[in-house]
Amino acid sequence: MTRIGFAYNQKPEPEAADAAAELSRADDEPSSSAGGALAAVAALVAPAPDDEFAEWDSIETIDAVARALARHGEVIRLEARDDFPERLRAERPDIVFNIAEGLRGPNREAHVPAICEFYGVPYSGSDPFTLALCLDKARTKEILRANDVPTADWMLVRSAADIDAALAREWSFPLFAKPVHEGSSKGITERNLAADADALRAIVADLLERYQQPVLVEHFLPGHEFTCGVLGNGAAARVLPIVGMNFGALPAGALPIYGFEAKWLWDRPENPLDIFSCPARISDAMRAEIEHVVLRAYDVLGCRDWSRVDVRLDADGRANIVEVNPLPGILPDPADNSCLPKAARAAGLDYDALIGAALEAAAARQGVQLGGAA
Repeated sequence: MTRIGFAYNQKPEPEAADAAAELSRADDEPSSSAGGALAAVAALVAPAPDDEFAEWDSIETIDAVARALARHGEVIRLEARDDFPERLRAERPDIVFNIAEGLRGPNREAHVPAICEFYGVPYSGSDPFTLALCLDKARTKEILRANDVPTADWMLVRSAADIDAALAREWSFPLFAKPVHEGSSKGITERNLAADADALRAIVADLLERYQQPVLVEHFLPGHEFTCGVLGNGAAARVLPIVGMNFGALPAGALPIYGFEAKWLWDRPENPLDIFSCPARISDAMRAEIEHVVLRAYDVLGCRDWSRVDVRLDADGRANIVEVNPLPGILPDPADNSCLPKAARAAGLDYDALIGAALEAAAARQGVQLGGAA
């Protein structure tokens, strides 16, 4: 029977949040800051930011993934804590299914696969380089631009003193600012859209202070937004039905941004937003353009097995890459509006089949034979 290691980070219970927050803050570039959705988790942590654990998974998601993996072998849970290397070395699974976002630092998403490589254990998903690259929004855009994959113009601000120098380049407004090393919409709120230079200075100064990392400033693309799930490798990689954003479903007066508020505050299972359409209602020509751009980004960044790629149209209606997420969100409850599972369902894949497809792609890529549980 195939032994499947399952690597993940679980959102801490309130009584455990203090220790986890201290671990995160111990690094030179903490992976945390402002927001609002996870106040219940961080309630005992002062002055811990309330999006501290936004990237980590709930026990419901972890259990759902484990059930899906169990169709393919014996599942060994390997929570990606500080003792992960020792536990991996002791268990020696045949393959690791990795959804761990990491504990700390700008390369945190690369830690689990790097440790797997060190011990020679096959694993699912992208390699350490791609995971570290895609978490650095500026480096990602550099690679995309070098390979003629369209993405909005940008500048990287490392300190408050850099803002005026950046503005001297005569950028047109509006501009959008966000932390360069975060995921799950951490640090991306309506406050980040700057209509003029004074607003940008205030926004960037606040983000630099809160997140203690450089800030990416980019042209705000005014067109429709989409998110695209990708499964597979090489010529077999395919884009799942495209998810379109319906910003008209946001609260009155909200900006057309799928940020922290929309993702974690306004869109709740008990009161879901009708914000997504899948398949997106677009022309065949637009669908083909988006799929081409998405697969180009997936390829040039070295993504493997699965990813989610965010796309937005510019003023000319052309598809631009916004971000690439090689560790995509996979909430199992349809009411949670998780985009990759939503796209998979539209393609006829239930949750177990989605997880199985990613595992099977990883196993085939590395010559690992999967065997069902007894």
